[in-house]
Amino acid sequence: MDYSVIAKKILDKVGGEKNIISVTHCMTRLRFVLKNEEMVSDDQIKAIKGVAGVMKKAGQYQIIIGNDVAKCYQELLKLGNFKDSSNGNPLNKPKQNPVMAILDVISGCMAPIIPAIIGAGMIKVLIIIMGFFVPDTNQTMQLLTVMGDCAFYFMPVLIAYSAGKKFNTNPYMVAAVAGVLLHPNFIALLNNATGGVYFLGIPVTSASYSSTIIPIILTAWGMSYIEKLVEKITPSVTKNFLKPALILLISAPVAFIILGPLGSLIGNGLAVVVLGIQNHASVVAMIIMASAMPFIVMTGMHWAFIPVTMAALATPVGESLMLPAMLISNLAQGSACMAVALKSKNSNMKQIASASGFSALLAGVTEPGLYGVSIPLKRPMAAICIASGITGAFAGFVRLAAHAFATPSIVSLPQFLSPEKSNNIVMAFVTAGIAIVLSFVLTWFMGFEDPVEVEENDKTEDLREQTDAKKKKLDTENLIEGNTIYSPVSGKTIPLSQVNDATFSTEMIGKGFAIIPSEGKVYAPFDGEVAAIFATKHALGLKSDNGIELLIHVGLETVSLNGKHFTAHVKNEQKIKRGDLMLEFDLEAITEDGYETVTPVIVSNTADYSEIISLTDKDVKALEPVMKVM
Repeated sequence: MDYSVIAKKILDKVGGEKNIISVTHCMTRLRFVLKNEEMVSDDQIKAIKGVAGVMKKAGQYQIIIGNDVAKCYQELLKLGNFKDSSNGNPLNKPKQNPVMAILDVISGCMAPIIPAIIGAGMIKVLIIIMGFFVPDTNQTMQLLTVMGDCAFYFMPVLIAYSAGKKFNTNPYMVAAVAGVLLHPNFIALLNNATGGVYFLGIPVTSASYSSTIIPIILTAWGMSYIEKLVEKITPSVTKNFLKPALILLISAPVAFIILGPLGSLIGNGLAVVVLGIQNHASVVAMIIMASAMPFIVMTGMHWAFIPVTMAALATPVGESLMLPAMLISNLAQGSACMAVALKSKNSNMKQIASASGFSALLAGVTEPGLYGVSIPLKRPMAAICIASGITGAFAGFVRLAAHAFATPSIVSLPQFLSPEKSNNIVMAFVTAGIAIVLSFVLTWFMGFEDPVEVEENDKTEDLREQTDAKKKKLDTENLIEGNTIYSPVSGKTIPLSQVNDATFSTEMIGKGFAIIPSEGKVYAPFDGEVAAIFATKHALGLKSDNGIELLIHVGLETVSLNGKHFTAHVKNEQKIKRGDLMLEFDLEAITEDGYETVTPVIVSNTADYSEIISLTDKDVKALEPVMKVM
C-alpha cells in the first residue's frame, strides 16, 4: 500500500496544512487537532483506500489507519511544515471552549467515583422500598441508611482525590482540606456561632459542604496554584515537613473563606435554574434532553450533569430532568436493539443486538448498542431519538422525578418511588412502557440495511461446521499446538463487541478479543519480535515467528497519558520469547485518572487467516492459551 498517496489524500481532505494545528498518532490512528472540523467530510475521508474509519473524540479528529499508521504519519510529515509530535503531545493546543473545558473538568472528576455513588444509590432505593414495611426506628434500617448516605455525605472527600489528579496537585492534600470542610467541630462552630465566625478577623461564610461537588473542585483548582507557590518558596531541606504544612495552612482558609462559599453559591444557583426548568418548561426540556441523550452519552458529558442532578435529588420534588431522560433513552436503546435482533437475518448482528439490548434494558449500559447496532445501522438511531422525544414529552407532562441516584434501567425503576407522590412510580412504569414499545415499533417498521451474510457453498458449509465443532471443544487444554496465542495479561476475556470504542468493537483493524486486566503486567504471547512500541508505551505491535501480527492496546485513549503509569521492558525490533515481561502499567492509577483499562488484543493481519477463534467470558492467567489462528 502506497502511504505517500494515502497521506496526500488525507491532507487534502482535512483542509490542507492551513487547517491543521497539530498532528500525532497512536498505534492505530492519526490524531489531528484541526482549526475547523466543519470543513472536513467524514464520508470523503472514509472513502480513501487505506482508511478504516473516522472518530471524533477528546477534541481530536482521529483517522483510523491500522497497524501501519506510523508509515502513513511519516509520509504526512513530509508534506508540510509539521513537527514530529508523536510523543502524544500536540505542539499547539487549541484554546478549548470555556464551557466545554468546565464540563470536561467536572466529568473527569466525577467519572472515577461513579461506582461508589451508584452503589450507595442502590442502597437508598432498597431503603425506599423497605420504608413501606419497616419503621424508621428499626436498627437495621438505620444502619442501611448510614450505608446509603455515606458516599453522598462524604462526596467532597471522594471527589477531592480525582480532582487532585485532574489538576495535577497532591490528591491527599485536597482530601485533607475536604475533611476540614466536613469536620463535625467546623460544622458545629458555623451552626452555633451567634455573632458569626472569623478567621484572623476575616468572616467565614456559613455553608453546608456535605454532598457538594463544585466547592471541592474549585478548591482543588486553587490548590494547584498554591502548591506551585509553596514549592518555590520552601527551602529544599524543609520541604518534607514545611511544604505540606504551608499548603494546608493556606488552602484550608482559602477554601472556607473564598472558594467553598463561591462553589456553594454556584451549586445553589444551578439548583434554582433546574427547578425553574422543571416548573416552567418541563415538557420542552424533557423532549430535548431525552432525544439528545444518546449523543450526550457518546461524548461522555452525561457525567458532567451530576452536580445538577445531586442538587435536585436533595430537594423534596426530586430530579426530573437528567435521570428520567436517561431512563427513556436507555430503554429506547435496548428496545431498538431487541427489534434489530429479531428482524436481522445476519447471525452476527443478531448476537450483538440481543446482548446489547439486555445490557441497556437491565443494566442501563448503552454503549454496546450505540457503537455496535444503532450507529452502524443508522435508522435505529433515528427511531431511538424519535421514541425518546415523544416519551420525554409524556414524562415532562406528568413531571416524572427520580428520588435516588442509580443508572436508570428496568431493574432500578424503584429509584422513582416517592414517599410524597404515590403515583410517581406508576408513571415511571408507564414511561418505561411507552419508550420500549415506541422504540421497538419504530425500529421494526422504519427498518434498516441488514448486513449481508456471505452465501456459502457446500465446501464452505462443511468447513464452517468443522470450525463450529472446534469452537465447541475449544478450551485451554486443546489450545496448545499450531498458531496459538497465549494471554499476554491476567484477567477476564471479553468479546471485542463489548469494548467501548468503535475502532475495536466493530473489528475495523482486525479480529481478536479483549481482557479486563487484573494485574498490570504484559507478557509476550508467543516467540517473535517487537514490531513497534509507541513512545507513550500504551500499546505494542508484535510479530510472531510464524507471521502472526498482533496489537496489544492497554486501555482506551491511554495515549493521552503520554507514558505516565507505564514502564516498558522491550524496544523496537527486540526478539522476544513467550513469557518475557514486555510492559508494566499501574492499573489503579490509570483507573483513577479516568481511563478504561480494558485491553484489546487484535490480530492485525486478520485477512491472512481463514478463522480466528478466541476464548471469551473466561477468567485467565497470563500465558494461558486464549486464541487460535488458522
